[in-house]
Amino acid sequence: MLGQTGILTGPLGGPIVSMLNGARLAFDHVNAQGGVAGRRIRLVSLDDELKPDLAVNNYRRLLDEHGALAFFGCVGSGTTAAAASVLKDSGAPAVGGYAVADAARERVRGSAYFIRAGTGREAQALVQHLTTIGITRIAVAYLDNPGGKEALDAVTAAMAAQGGKPVASAAFAGDASNVAAGATQLAAQQPQAVLMYLGGTLPGTLMKALWDAGSKPSFYGMSIVSGTLTAKVAGERARGLAIAQVVPYPWGVVEPDVREYQRLAQAAKLPLDYYTFEGYLNARVMIEALRRAGPNPTRPRLHAVLQAMKWRVGGMDIDYTVDGLTGSRFVELVQVADGGRFVR
Repeated sequence: MLGQTGILTGPLGGPIVSMLNGARLAFDHVNAQGGVAGRRIRLVSLDDELKPDLAVNNYRRLLDEHGALAFFGCVGSGTTAAAASVLKDSGAPAVGGYAVADAARERVRGSAYFIRAGTGREAQALVQHLTTIGITRIAVAYLDNPGGKEALDAVTAAMAAQGGKPVASAAFAGDASNVAAGATQLAAQQPQAVLMYLGGTLPGTLMKALWDAGSKPSFYGMSIVSGTLTAKVAGERARGLAIAQVVPYPWGVVEPDVREYQRLAQAAKLPLDYYTFEGYLNARVMIEALRRAGPNPTRPRLHAVLQAMKWRVGGMDIDYTVDGLTGSRFVELVQVADGGRFVR
């Protein structure tokens, strides 16, 4: 049994549910073929509302009540950092965490194996692109939580390396209660671009608030920004929003793993998007680790397998042999087009 804790409701919960749906495509597919070495994979998810105390309780429940062999797809920087001692004491590896900033990742080094590139890598790619095209007046909009604060620090560091600094920054509550005030704060500094580390419907809500405030910057998002949700909230004016994606293009036609994801998603009537594809790829890594761990996997054996893993899936190289913590450095910028579609 695999355990998962994360925010599953409210404005920030939608993308997480999508990722879990994508993961279940892979788990259900392997279960239909008899499981891994004859064992079916079961995933139990608990909602922690992104609250550290509740998350720690969920980790313990998943261990004690459900007998979790490992954790999969857990969410959040503060929640992950708070669970560091539980992970270490239990010996249960955590694979494929989402929205976990670099400092929180370090707190669980030796216990967790992240697949998506880190916050610093995303920030570097975005700032490099912006400075290359001559945009220097950059404002940062970030979630008012530990991961958001680290994203601000990562962007600030990336800009300092280019000889600049943000012209403004604003922290936003997950319930969108301070969007109008934050938009006014950012608009006052007349940014050429707003770089967003915001989840759920927040990016689209902020874009509309900035337009209402008379500001017309370009918009860029880190990978937690959902282009699909943003287009639903902001409408056709969301076209041109650029997002740093940490998994390959889900609509590709070359890679066999991508085509298999598309086939499974269409059969399950799930939309093709970055969230379901990331969940699917994360699950593929988890499945491969279980396969390599043999017919009677143990927590120490899973750790050993993951630490030695070098594998390519869906056009993305996974390698834990160098860093031992983050398996991929893949980052690609895409733009939102008509109807929330993406173009490279």
